Amino acid sequence: MSNEIVIMRGVTHRYGKQDAVRDVDLSLCAGECVGLVGHNGAGKSTLIKMMLGLVRPSAGSVQVLGEDPATGAAAPARRELGYLPENVPLYAEMRVSEYLQFRAQIKGVERSKRRERLAYAMDRCRLEGVKRRLVGTLSRGYRQRVGLADALMADPALLILDEPTAGLDPYQQNETLKLIKELGQQHTVLLSTHILPEVEETCQRVIIISQGKVALDDRLDNLQKETSIVLEARGSSVELQQALKSLDGVTDVQIIPAETQDAGVHGYEIHTRDDADLREAVSRRVAERGATLRRLDLKRQSLRDLFMQITTQRSSAA
Repeated sequence: MSNEIVIMRGVTHRYGKQDAVRDVDLSLCAGECVGLVGHNGAGKSTLIKMMLGLVRPSAGSVQVLGEDPATGAAAPARRELGYLPENVPLYAEMRVSEYLQFRAQIKGVERSKRRERLAYAMDRCRLEGVKRRLVGTLSRGYRQRVGLADALMADPALLILDEPTAGLDPYQQNETLKLIKELGQQHTVLLSTHILPEVEETCQRVIIISQGKVALDDRLDNLQKETSIVLEARGSSVELQQALKSLDGVTDVQIIPAETQDAGVHGYEIHTRDDADLREAVSRRVAERGATLRRLDLKRQSLRDLFMQITTQRSSAA
């Protein structure tokens, strides 16, 4: 039996004559924490709306827990979704515990389970200390936690979090990300964000959306295997570049800006066959050419590097 919770096949959605997303294939499996990233307007929100059944695709099919989420028959499946929007709509005049009890009732949580679910959600979101506070008196960070507790009330199979750290201060961001990482151990999580370090910190897999299409879908540990060697040295940049290119196992050497602001110091990014660590050979070659070594590091490819590379290529091709 497949463990796919969300399946999208050939999905396109148009607003008028404009394609918001085009021919998208993707799936989310039980137990994953997946980052959905892209520029503003790339199509992330449209994909989420189709998963939630708020809009229908213009073409293709969407299944969530085996049902088309936009049909009446999918009502039970929609109860299995927990959604935290970027701007959480809350009732400011209600106390935190009252609001969450009310939301549990709205979501159809059985009366016999409401107390248990309320205790679980408040504990996981660290709300016990403010449970009697009026929602309207809470900081933005705590309001985000209330929204997340709301999303957890019905024990959802899938949590969809849309820009959950937007507007939070650095401390609140850190606390929210720690909480999301913990929740990812018990729930399937889709984290939609444009803040790439958040994905690297919390997710196992990333989907990059660019110009309405899936530009990349892979596990982060696969993407981060690629490495390069970063070198800074004082000496003739062109001569040293050619000397480094001639090393056995080196596939490319690019001159890059040096972090060191001294005159005559140049930076190089060295790519090797099978990402081999050739720092010792590089160091010897620098010494042989009479250059002065200032920096020699092994650099792993960051998600930001990959994102910029993919989106720049797609923009150039458009």
